[in-house]
Amino acid sequence: MTAGDVLGVTPTPDTGERLSTARLWDESNRPAGPEPPPDAAYSAHGRAVARHLIEIHDHLRSELSQIRDLIGQVKDAASAAQVRSAINQITLRQNSFTLGAYCASYCRIVTGHHTLEDQAVFPHLRAAEPGLVPVLDRLADEHKTIHQVLEDVDAALVEHLRSTEGFDGLQETADILTDVLLSHLAYEEAQLVEPLARHGFYGGQL
Repeated sequence: MTAGDVLGVTPTPDTGERLSTARLWDESNRPAGPEPPPDAAYSAHGRAVARHLIEIHDHLRSELSQIRDLIGQVKDAASAAQVRSAINQITLRQNSFTLGAYCASYCRIVTGHHTLEDQAVFPHLRAAEPGLVPVLDRLADEHKTIHQVLEDVDAALVEHLRSTEGFDGLQETADILTDVLLSHLAYEEAQLVEPLARHGFYGGQL
């Protein structure tokens, strides 16, 4: 029986699907944390804390899916506008601005989540379980990479809003963001769900 079976909280698996050929990190050298103590016990509150990380990540995954749907809708509108009257370009530009606002909001949410982890959650876990330090260092490094990808998405959106022509750059950056973020979230859950059930997000929570 695994720690996950005892805990009763299952991290979201990485499907292995990738949309882009770009590889911004080597997943094969990600460190793994130590096995939990053989006498580890989990309270109902601890299990709820562990599930909360997954719930936060599920929200990020859902919002990312909506962004990808919005990109598809804008692309469809652009294709239709090519064969309709010029007045439809107004609708196309409105759709593009909606996409831009949604993406900007999403970038702020992801950055805020990672900043909270880097400044509060990770230092707490470093002190509570030193064996997790290599994992936490790797997660923090991945946060920096994801931040750069978010900036790339923002730049691609600015360029798209400026011209509303062509989607290759926007689609590529969205695919890269999808690949790195989903991979990162799955890795983080696999490594931190169990320790969070014992230590919480901050001192004194459990």
